[in-house]
Amino acid sequence: MSAVARVYVSIGSNIEREKNIRAAVTALRRRYGTLQLSPVYQSRPVGFEGDDFLNLVAGFDTDEPPLAIAQSLHDIEQQHGRVRGPSRFSARTLDLDLLLYDDLIRNDRELRLPRDEIAAHAFVLRPLSELAPERRHPRTGITLAEMWRGFDAASQPLTRVPMTFDDSDCAPA
Repeated sequence: MSAVARVYVSIGSNIEREKNIRAAVTALRRRYGTLQLSPVYQSRPVGFEGDDFLNLVAGFDTDEPPLAIAQSLHDIEQQHGRVRGPSRFSARTLDLDLLLYDDLIRNDRELRLPRDEIAAHAFVLRPLSELAPERRHPRTGITLAEMWRGFDAASQPLTRVPMTFDDSDCAPA
């Protein structure tokens, strides 16, 4: 039997935001069981003009390997209308990214862990740091809480959005 890993996934949407965020949480819960969820934040899009995003991070335990999780996330995006165009920066129904897989460091054509977005974007780092403040970034060894304290939050404003989830298997942060 494979070892169980602690996994963190970012969830974002700027098209029918609440509906798609809820659908993603439900799909993740069905596949992986109990989820730990961060608060939900609203942020401006990065790299293009468009509607604001809602973002959060989900944490869960699984024995699936990282590539299987990445494929599962891709499948969930497609099932909920995600269309991948020529531009990396565009509106989307769902954006699901595997951020951390335990302390795994991987950088190849198939997968990059930990995701660079952790250190680059407030909408990833803040909810992740609230979910797992004492977890250390696998590359730097700095805790996520320390990373957030050192982040220029004024450059990427976030607004906390009250959003509750009905799934009893979702444990709040």
